[in-house]
Amino acid sequence: MNLKTKKVLNQYIYHVLVLIAGFIMVYPVLWMISGSLKNNAEILNGSLNIIPPNWRWENFARGWKGFGGTSFRTFFTNSIIITGIATAATVVSSACIAYSFSRLKYPGRKLLFTLMIMTLLLPGQVLLIPQYVMYNRMGLVPSIIPLILPHFLGQAFFIYQMMQFMAGIPRELDEAAFVDGCSKYGIFSYVILPLLKPAVITTVIIQFYWKWDDFQGPLVYLSKPESYTVSIALKLFADSSSRTDYGSMFAMSTLSLIPVFLIFLFFNRYLTEGISTSGLKG
Repeated sequence: MNLKTKKVLNQYIYHVLVLIAGFIMVYPVLWMISGSLKNNAEILNGSLNIIPPNWRWENFARGWKGFGGTSFRTFFTNSIIITGIATAATVVSSACIAYSFSRLKYPGRKLLFTLMIMTLLLPGQVLLIPQYVMYNRMGLVPSIIPLILPHFLGQAFFIYQMMQFMAGIPRELDEAAFVDGCSKYGIFSYVILPLLKPAVITTVIIQFYWKWDDFQGPLVYLSKPESYTVSIALKLFADSSSRTDYGSMFAMSTLSLIPVFLIFLFFNRYLTEGISTSGLKG
């Protein structure tokens, strides 16, 4: 076997192994989508076949009706409102705080930055009870405000990520803008923010994923069915006291993937660039 043939063979083997690994990773999602078109018996028979024997589209109609007089349209609307506001607030607040830590000098800046980094070491579960007590005393429970309000104060992970990206932006641009008459706010708005686009879009993607999939927060702070999010509503399909409609549950789970898929589809090309913090692009 000559070198060229061996190289071609290795490429074929590599691509076959990648396809197999990719199929294994995506198989659970395919099985869920397939389950949205099956009845309970077909789902629970233990078959690994992802092709439904009968395409039961009525699962989507039945699942969309929801339960307790509340349709899944309400749950999707609640999730979109909470996720959209929280994501926008995270982007704006984190970018502003990152700019202040990265570009401005003021007393206590290093101390505040150290305290912010320390918050990354705290598990969310540790903060759950103190935050609940605080919001409850403020009269904000039950409501969606506790799920949104913290995001207006920045998120440490995204602040640090944006700071790393800003480190690749030459300070000479700030100085040139200052000479041209820009204030610090103008430098941030017209110089830093446009160049921060990859990091901003990375924040949008990751924060949207996290907030859309959040189960613990809505479970703690929401008590009325008309205020539930998709994550809570999907859990309520599994009823331990009666027969669970798995087909409808999988149908609504499939629909819940659409916003996440669209966000990734439109913005994925910026994801690697934002995470790598490779600096300026032409």
